[in-house]
Amino acid sequence: MSLVNGLPAHVLFVHFVVVLIPLSALVLVVSALWPRAARRLGLILPVLAFVTLVTVPLTTQAGEWLERHVDSDPLVRKHAELGDGLLPWAAGLFLLATAVWWTTRRAPAPQDSTDRARSGAVVRVAAAVLSVVVAAGAVVDVYRIGDSGAKAAWHDAFSKTGTR
Repeated sequence: MSLVNGLPAHVLFVHFVVVLIPLSALVLVVSALWPRAARRLGLILPVLAFVTLVTVPLTTQAGEWLERHVDSDPLVRKHAELGDGLLPWAAGLFLLATAVWWTTRRAPAPQDSTDRARSGAVVRVAAAVLSVVVAAGAVVDVYRIGDSGAKAAWHDAFSKTGTR
């Protein structure tokens, strides 16, 4: 899909990514740090992360179409290069969201040994640390991509002094 109501689809799709990446990141971190929240959310966590993952290549593809239909500009090229790096972050959010959901989907079983309790704690801590790192990376990447896109779209499109 390249056009929506005569406008480049990228202009619409980018808003989904800008909202869904930070939302998925936040829900993932809360769920990883607070297993009770993950159990209450249930399938919402991996489904949200999956929808987020799907929107990234759709937005990128629409952006590539738009790039071919605007004048060549180094700011647009930089934005496109940065945009190509978001998919691994979105995939990481989805994989971690699925793992957190899977490991917390049932009430914890009674611990039958301290070794098992330690290994469960190690897995939870590792998932929480990875979730925070991937969530932060994804949000920072979305910010960088959005900033470069705004600069590419608006760098010569307005007057700093105002017009009459």
